[in-house]
Amino acid sequence: MKFVYTKPSDPAARPLFRELEHEYSTRYGRVTVLSSYPNHEFEEAHGGAFLLLYDGDEPVAGGAFRRYDEHTAELKRIWTSSGHRRRGLGLLVVEELEQEAARRGYTRIYLTTGPRQPEARGLYLRAGYRPLFDVDADPATLTEPLPFEKPLADSQVL
Repeated sequence: MKFVYTKPSDPAARPLFRELEHEYSTRYGRVTVLSSYPNHEFEEAHGGAFLLLYDGDEPVAGGAFRRYDEHTAELKRIWTSSGHRRRGLGLLVVEELEQEAARRGYTRIYLTTGPRQPEARGLYLRAGYRPLFDVDADPATLTEPLPFEKPLADSQVL
């Protein structure tokens, strides 16, 4: 396994994005456009990062962050290919992105996930994220994105 920092426009990311868009449209009954954030927001020059996790020559997972504010990176597009799930790869991607955000001087991570994505909710809770919503609420009543945050204790000032 190896991480490769690249850009969202990298052709190697296309299969993951296609699968992610299919998953969102299946769960939410509508087509979700992943381009709602300009690709440049995930580039280093703009405070972001985009990575792919490879198993051999195949990208099997990925994710990104963008600048949310001066101290906060926002995780986006965390994804594991359906044929490679239940192996802890999503957690590896999140941990790598946290480390990169800390290296870049961010002191906090923020993210949201959809209410119909219990796997993502579980991932972020296991990774130590603090939910900014009522975790005891009936999941069927949750309709808005579920926000989480986590401080980055080991961040370095640039």
